Amino acid sequence: MTELAQYRGTGKRKTSVARVILRPGDGTTWVNGRSLEDYFPRATLRKLALSPLEVADAEGRYDLRVRVHGGGISGQAGAVRHGIARALVDADPELRVPLKRQGFLTRDARKVERKKAGLHKARKAPQFSKR
Repeated sequence: MTELAQYRGTGKRKTSVARVILRPGDGTTWVNGRSLEDYFPRATLRKLALSPLEVADAEGRYDLRVRVHGGGISGQAGAVRHGIARALVDADPELRVPLKRQGFLTRDARKVERKKAGLHKARKAPQFSKR
């Protein structure tokens, strides 16, 4: 039985982590048990999350199951994108070059900087007073 073929990818962005499972199918997508449209109401976030499938020309060829947690909705969409790209490379190693060129396989390392003691924010210092 070849129906059991599935490909996994873990994507990360900011503090979000997405576990992605790709299975050959008709393009059904579930994110945390909800439809993609329900989970990502903004069209831009849906487009961002599914962009690796467009580059790989694999829209409608795989069913997507995604478990994502942590961070906000934008970081989660970025994590889903990263996870899908990794799972696609697992499914077809030939896709590595086009996905890498688009930057989908690179983990975006930007995170919120921590607040330092004596400062208002991570870098904002209190106003200087001469007297």
